[in-house]
Amino acid sequence: MINEILPKIWYGGDYNPEQWEAPVWAEDERMFKLAGIDVATINVFSWALIQPSEDTYDFSGLDELIDRLYKNGTYVCLATGTGAHPAWMAHRYPEVTRVDVQGRKRKFGGRHNSNPNSAVYRKYAALLAGKLAERYKDHPGLVAWHISNEYGGYDYSEQSEAAFRVWLKERYGTLDALNKAWNTRFWGHTFYDWEEIVVPNELSEEWNGNRTNFQGISLDYRRFMSDSLLECYILEYKAIKEHSQDIPVTTNMMGFYPELDYFKWAKYLDVISWDNYPSLDTPVSHTAMTHDLMRGLKNGQPFMLMEQTPSQQNWQPYNSLKRPGVMRLWSYQAVARGADTVLFFQLRRSIGACEKYHGAVIEHVGHEHTRVFRECAELGRELESLGSELLDARSAAQIGIIYDWENRWALDLSSGPSVALKYVDEVHKYYDALYQQNIEADMIGVEEDLSRYKIVIAPVLYMVKPGFAEKVEAFVQAGGTFITTYFSGIVNENDLVTVGGYPGELRKVLGIWAEEIDALLPGMSNEIVMNKEWGALNRSYACGLLCDLIHPEGAEVLAQYGADFYKGMPALTVNSFGAGKAYYVATSPDEGFLRGFLANLCADNGIAPLVSAPEGIESVQRVKDGVSYLFLLNHSAEELRADIGTLERTDLLTGKKFSGSTPVPGRGVLILSDKQ
Repeated sequence: MINEILPKIWYGGDYNPEQWEAPVWAEDERMFKLAGIDVATINVFSWALIQPSEDTYDFSGLDELIDRLYKNGTYVCLATGTGAHPAWMAHRYPEVTRVDVQGRKRKFGGRHNSNPNSAVYRKYAALLAGKLAERYKDHPGLVAWHISNEYGGYDYSEQSEAAFRVWLKERYGTLDALNKAWNTRFWGHTFYDWEEIVVPNELSEEWNGNRTNFQGISLDYRRFMSDSLLECYILEYKAIKEHSQDIPVTTNMMGFYPELDYFKWAKYLDVISWDNYPSLDTPVSHTAMTHDLMRGLKNGQPFMLMEQTPSQQNWQPYNSLKRPGVMRLWSYQAVARGADTVLFFQLRRSIGACEKYHGAVIEHVGHEHTRVFRECAELGRELESLGSELLDARSAAQIGIIYDWENRWALDLSSGPSVALKYVDEVHKYYDALYQQNIEADMIGVEEDLSRYKIVIAPVLYMVKPGFAEKVEAFVQAGGTFITTYFSGIVNENDLVTVGGYPGELRKVLGIWAEEIDALLPGMSNEIVMNKEWGALNRSYACGLLCDLIHPEGAEVLAQYGADFYKGMPALTVNSFGAGKAYYVATSPDEGFLRGFLANLCADNGIAPLVSAPEGIESVQRVKDGVSYLFLLNHSAEELRADIGTLERTDLLTGKKFSGSTPVPGRGVLILSDKQ
C-alpha cells in the first residue's frame, strides 16, 4: 500500500508553478482546495533551475514550493527532474546528447535526448537524485519519489556501441557463443574480435523502423537499450534509497510502449505508475487491457495512474475533448482495474511551447467556472468520500493472458510471414472477446506462476523462452487449460528456429505438427468450420491473416478449414494432457468465433461472467478482506441495465442498494459492495 501517509485515493497531478509568477500560486492553492486536489507531482523538468551550472545547486525555490503546498494541504510526489538535462551540460559535454538511428548526432533540445550510456549524464543524474533525497527525506509532505519521466528512445552513439560490446560479453561470454546465437555464418557475418561489432542502425543492419537483416543483433540491441535506460533509473533509485528508505519510488510507464521490457523494469519499482492517454476512438477494452497489464507487472499489486488529461491531449492527430462525464468514467475505469491514485497532467495549463494546448484542471481562463473544473471538483469530492475502503483491493481473475515484450520485439523484427501481423492487436482480440462477455482476465508475463489460473492464453507465442514449455506442461498436467495460436513455438530466445517441426517446444503439450504457414493478402479470408456443434460454436466462421497447416499428433480436431487447397485440414485442435487440455487455434478467427470459443472454455472451467449486461457496460471486480467491489461502468450515453444477481449490494458513491436488474446512467459509475 503506497497511501499510508495519505490513506485515500490520491487526487491531483503534475504541477509546474515555475512557469508562473507568485500571484498565480495563491490562486492555484485556492482552486486546489475547491477541486479536492491533495497530491501534486512537482519538479519533473526543473533540473536546469535547480542546477544552473556544473558546481551550483539552488534548492530555495523547491523548498518554498514544498512547504507552501504542504501548508495548503497538498502533498508532493517529488520528481528528480532528470527527464531533461540542462543546456549547460550539453554545451560543455556533447557526449550527453544522443545519436539517432540514422547516425546523426543530436544537439541540445527536445526532451528525451540524454544518452543513457553517457558517464557524464549518469553521474549528474544520480548526484541530483541523491541531493534531493538527502534534503527532503524527512519532509512530512513527501508521499512518493518520481524518477525522470517516461523513459524511452534508443541511442546509437560510440558510448552506447562500446557499452553494447560489454553487455554482449556478459551475456555470451565468448565470440563463439555469440556467433552461434546470431547465426553469423549467414551472409558472412562471423565476428573474430569484439571491436568488429557495431550498432544495428541504418548505417549497418536496420531500416524503416523494425526492418533488419539480422534479427539476432537487432533483438539484442533492444534488450541492451532497455537495460541501459533501466541502469540509469537504478542509479537514481539507489541514490534515493541511501537517504529515503520508506517512501515509495516509481517512474511513469506508458502502457504497451514498445521499446522497454516493463516486466524487467517492474522488479526495480516500488510501485508501478503509468500515463493513460487513449484517443476518442480507442476501444475501451484496449484501455482496460492496458490497465490490467500495468497491474500485472507486479503480480497484481495496485498501481498509480500518474497521468491522464482532464479534457484533451495536444500531441495526437485529432485532439478531441473528453465528452461530459467521460473524465470521471475513465478515472473510475482505472480505479476499477487497480489504480490507487487518480492524477492528471496537468493542474494548470502552460502558456507557451508544445504543451500549451494540453488540457488541465485549471484552464487558460484561470478561474473555476469551467465545465472541466466542475467535473474535476465533483470527482475530488467523491474520492474523498471513498476514503481508504478501496485501497489495495486486488483482482480475483481466473484467466491469465500472456504478454511478453521480447516476443513482441522478435515478431516485429521477423522478416515474414506477414506485415499485417501485430502482436498487441492479436492479444487484444482474445482480451476483448472476454471483456465483451464481462469475464475478467489478468495480463501476465512468462515468469508468472500459472497455477493460480484455470485458463492461460498465450496468443502468437512466437518466442518460447527457456523453461516456459515445461511450465506450460506442468500447468496442463495439473488440470489447467492452455490456449495458444498460429505462429507460436517457432523460435528460441535468440530468434533461432526450433527445428524438428513447429510449434517447437510446445509440440508435445499441443499434440500437433504445423507443416506450413500461409499468409493471406488483405481482403482474403478462409473459414473455420466446426466438426460438430460445441456450446456457443455451431457454424462456420471467417478467419484470415495467417493459416497454419497442421497435422494432429494425438490432438482431437474440433474444426477444419473450409476453403483453399488445405480445405479439411485442422483449424482448431485440443489435446488432453494429464488432467488438463491444450488448445491450438491455427489461424486468426473473427470476433464471433473467439467469443463462442472462450465462452465454452469458461463454462467448462466454471468461470461465470460477473454480470449479464448489454454492450456498453464494463464490469470489473476488486476484492479486499473478503469483501468484493463490483464496478459497473456505462460507456454509452444512454442508461443501460445490468443483472447483478440476487445478492443485495450497496453503491459506495450514493449509498443506494441494488440487486437484480440494476440501472446504470449514461456514462455513469456504480461501485457495489457486498459487505453485509
